[in-house]
Amino acid sequence: MPPDEKTSRVTVDLMSADDLPEILAIEREAQPAPWTEGMFIDEMKASPAHCLSVRVEVQGRSFVAAYIIFRFVADEVHLHNLAVRREFRRQGLGFNLMNLMKDIASQANIFRRTLEVRASNRKAIGLYEKCGFAVKGRRPRYYDDAKEDALIMWA
Repeated sequence: MPPDEKTSRVTVDLMSADDLPEILAIEREAQPAPWTEGMFIDEMKASPAHCLSVRVEVQGRSFVAAYIIFRFVADEVHLHNLAVRREFRRQGLGFNLMNLMKDIASQANIFRRTLEVRASNRKAIGLYEKCGFAVKGRRPRYYDDAKEDALIMWA
């Protein structure tokens, strides 16, 4: 169901096990090598991980529209996963989640942000650049599924 004037509420909360069926569906449509349920559960259990989901209510129906997972590592914040449900892309959810990650990190006096992204993922790279990230390196053949390089981005 696409976002429209009937969207009555958008909330961000800690990811829960109840969110996983919807998160896994988003993950499968968004990622060429999707995370498994176990990977999400491990992240939710890990104390340095921040696992947030965006829930929208449309015409009285509530569902997960996006999620983000990041960790604080020393004096840096590392983005691990971010995805937006197909019909909610290009509506600002990814951008707002990236800014929320930045704000949460800033509250912890962490100002350096980093991530790896597939070199072919032009849409994600564009979002990250819009959020102040720049390519600073490359990890050759980082992604096992396609032996694709990862770009290392920093902000």
